[in-house]
Amino acid sequence: MSGGPISQDWEPVVIRKKAPNAAAKKDEKAVNAARRAGADIDTVKKHNAGTNKAASSSTSLNTKRLDDDTENLAHDRVPTELKKAIMQARMDKNLTQAQLAQIINEKPQVIQEYESGKAIPNQQIIGKLERALGAKLRGKK
Repeated sequence: MSGGPISQDWEPVVIRKKAPNAAAKKDEKAVNAARRAGADIDTVKKHNAGTNKAASSSTSLNTKRLDDDTENLAHDRVPTELKKAIMQARMDKNLTQAQLAQIINEKPQVIQEYESGKAIPNQQIIGKLERALGAKLRGKK
């Protein structure tokens, strides 16, 4: 090792932190540092940014539309003639509501609803009732 000055044959390695991400670039300190350095800074105002207005602003329009809506949204009910026809045909056969329901494989509550007029008419059930009672309950087929 004698023979001359010792020299390094490798370059120094500099380890740095990774580049700032988008959130760090928007940080107030980073923006002020960029201003001091004279860098160009773009500011963009985003519509409804950082608020939850998007979820609630459209409800006023929908509310007004619902208030102005005059459409009747009630379901059709069993007509009086059908109620009476079911009841009369059942009485003629001497059947209770529960017996009739068992014959057509429905719950007794279904027969009660039809005879009280609370049910929403279902053509399949009316067809079953016609077959079980042997009576025509609907208008001309």
